[in-house]
Amino acid sequence: MNLRTGVILTGLAMSLGCSSAPHPLPTDLIETRLAAPVETVKSALTQVLTDGGYDVDWKDDSTVETGYREEMHGPWNWLYRWRFGAIKSSVKASVQAADDRSTSLKLEIQSEGKDGLFTGWEQVHSALPQSADNQLRLLKNALQIL
Repeated sequence: MNLRTGVILTGLAMSLGCSSAPHPLPTDLIETRLAAPVETVKSALTQVLTDGGYDVDWKDDSTVETGYREEMHGPWNWLYRWRFGAIKSSVKASVQAADDRSTSLKLEIQSEGKDGLFTGWEQVHSALPQSADNQLRLLKNALQIL
């Protein structure tokens, strides 16, 4: 094998190794049972999400959906988003009574991000403060559950 063939094969191997279909990100989802009545969990969940910057909208007695969280505040938001990009997240949750003393909770965080003005929104990993694990931790703190 001569040098030219080696360079061509190396270039071909590198280009094939780097080109693949994008892998979907795993869903940021938690399903758990909390040791608290359903109404207490609903009010605590509403408070935690509102404190986190989400607009909470209960679709029915057991399902809540939020709009996108306001990630930044200030007059220069457009410049920051244009230059550095942004991540926006929303929450879907389902709360149902498992029995009179416990509640089933399904909490899903959806996050989208972009790198600048001329790129589109793509699914990204949730930022740590908005992750499902952290939202569950905040909810447990509000319910005073260890």
